[in-house]
Amino acid sequence: MRIYHLSHTDLDGYVCQFITHFYFKDCVFYNSNYGKEISDNFYVILSEINANLEQDSNAKSMVLISDLNLTLAQCEEFQDALKDKNAKLILLDHHQSGFECMKEFAWYVMDEKRSASQIVYDFFTRICTPNESLRRFVSVVNAIDIWLKDEKDFELGKVFLSMIATAKELNRVMFREQNIEYMFFLLNKAKTFIDKDQAHIALEDALHFLKKEYFRKDKNDTLINLICAFVVELLSKKKEEFCIYYENHKGILTSNIGNTSVIGNDFLVKNPDFDFFIDVSSKKTLSFRANGKVDVSIMAKKLVGGGGHKNASGGLFAAFKESANYALIKAQIQDLIISKTQI
Repeated sequence: MRIYHLSHTDLDGYVCQFITHFYFKDCVFYNSNYGKEISDNFYVILSEINANLEQDSNAKSMVLISDLNLTLAQCEEFQDALKDKNAKLILLDHHQSGFECMKEFAWYVMDEKRSASQIVYDFFTRICTPNESLRRFVSVVNAIDIWLKDEKDFELGKVFLSMIATAKELNRVMFREQNIEYMFFLLNKAKTFIDKDQAHIALEDALHFLKKEYFRKDKNDTLINLICAFVVELLSKKKEEFCIYYENHKGILTSNIGNTSVIGNDFLVKNPDFDFFIDVSSKKTLSFRANGKVDVSIMAKKLVGGGGHKNASGGLFAAFKESANYALIKAQIQDLIISKTQI
């Protein structure tokens, strides 16, 4: 049985998935904030389940949702969508706002007295062998997530919380698999600090070097250079998936990529078959970069009334709607290009 695990984007959410990965290997992980993102991700999961059923009509699945609360309408919608799919639906959460859903649906588990990760650990250890090291790790997360200030692990939990909150180096929409791998790497490393003397200080002091360890390939460099090289390599491998066209020019579209100037220029230098680079942010801004093959100031002006320099421009795409699904993001930019270039 394949487990599709959708969880929140904070420490508690990622640790829920860390626990699932510890006990089960056939897992696919997605992460979401509250609201529309949950539904966006659910329907991506549903499409994967349908694709698997086309290959094997007996394929079994479990959709596990953790550290996220649903509306009553979403509960009904998701439950109906999974009918006749040979799939189980389970939600494990601790937010009071899910109380009405818990009363209506047997698969909706809510307990406000434990963190979601503690609930997930307790749930799986009913059917799997408890692990003392993992239990200890979850207790640290539980202490910070439900704010148990008197617990001895509270200060270490604060560092855990900050570590995940600031781990924004890999965009989770564009690089879903690599992002979860990165989070698991950090969590695994953090786990080794639990019994050290002044563990919270030791982990905080080590975090810069732990990040460099993950992103370093061959030689050492500044962290920013290691990250940019890592991201450009990922983009180069997936460039046809992210490809977009403007008139007769071929470009790449990214979302909330960070360090746009450095990454954009490095990508274009390493991929001379591409003429321009666009990044769209959650703030609805478009950043355009080029390397002499197209004037992106003209592109920015024509598409969104923006402007700037020939190789670096920007503008505001006011109608843009953020999504957890890259395909939906790309469709909006493609529609924008079509609408503006046909005028």
